[in-house]
Amino acid sequence: MKRLFLLAFLLAACAPALLGVDPARLPDPGDWDPKPAQLEWWYASGWAYPYAFHFAFFKAYAPPSYRVLGLPGNLFGAFHAAHLALTDLRTGERRFLEASDQDLLGPRGRAEPGPRLEVSGFRFLREGTGFRLLAQGVDLLFLPLKPPVVHPPGYSGTEETGRMYYQSYTRARAQGRVLGEGVEGEAWLDHQWGEQLSGLSATWDWFGLHLSDGSELMAYQVKDREGRVVQVLGSRVDPLGRAEAVELAFVPLEAWTSPSGRTYTLFWRLRGPELDLRLRPLFQEGEILSRTTRVAYWEGPVVGEGSFRGYSVQARGMGEFVAGAFRP
Repeated sequence: MKRLFLLAFLLAACAPALLGVDPARLPDPGDWDPKPAQLEWWYASGWAYPYAFHFAFFKAYAPPSYRVLGLPGNLFGAFHAAHLALTDLRTGERRFLEASDQDLLGPRGRAEPGPRLEVSGFRFLREGTGFRLLAQGVDLLFLPLKPPVVHPPGYSGTEETGRMYYQSYTRARAQGRVLGEGVEGEAWLDHQWGEQLSGLSATWDWFGLHLSDGSELMAYQVKDREGRVVQVLGSRVDPLGRAEAVELAFVPLEAWTSPSGRTYTLFWRLRGPELDLRLRPLFQEGEILSRTTRVAYWEGPVVGEGSFRGYSVQARGMGEFVAGAFRP
């Protein structure tokens, strides 16, 4: 018993004080270093022909109610996981890989300033003026073509669902090799952190789009535990790299039921006073049932067309639609 008490004391002394989101204080757009937050993730997704790719690195502390050896789970430090989904744009063939350090006796992942992120052979790090992704069969370099931004109002989510600060490099050149082939295209990089229990207290529908007028559009609708929409965000980064809020609404058009029985709306219309876009997936199959983060979601390449401020635009990018918790 004394040893267990000593262990608890030592772990508590090392556990960081976790930060929440203060809506009145926005983050530095260029600070992508790890934060002492309940949940944090870094995304890199886009098209590098002939593949579309989605990479995510997660750092999370267990909720206080989660017990390990009878102790609060957050005393054991951060949990790390990585997801990598590849879609062959020629055939629609998909490949999904994931890894984590949830085995307390196994090798630990790391998230260090830089950022330098690693878990079980998946690595994402700042390299020069860009970022590099190294994973199984993947070596990609991302060179931002615009400065980083914080999306208005600075965070996603509500007090009820939990909030996440939100910053991005909305357009970056992507080049390197995927599964032995040379690839080149454009990527979208995200960094979010805060106190949200994503997939539990909140689900969402999200688009990161490159428009043909040289701008980018982020559209994000957040839902609570009951599936009610509680926040809708729109953010446009103009050709000069300036972010502005865009009023929009998500209009569902057509849904798809996955082999797991979950239903995802994949065809959407984004409408607003200055915007009208119809979006569709390149391929319907895109569900991810993660055993590491225990979330079910759809992620894949999307295209569309419509108008913005009276001018015709084409859209290309990625969509993400979160169904909720997954219990393997």
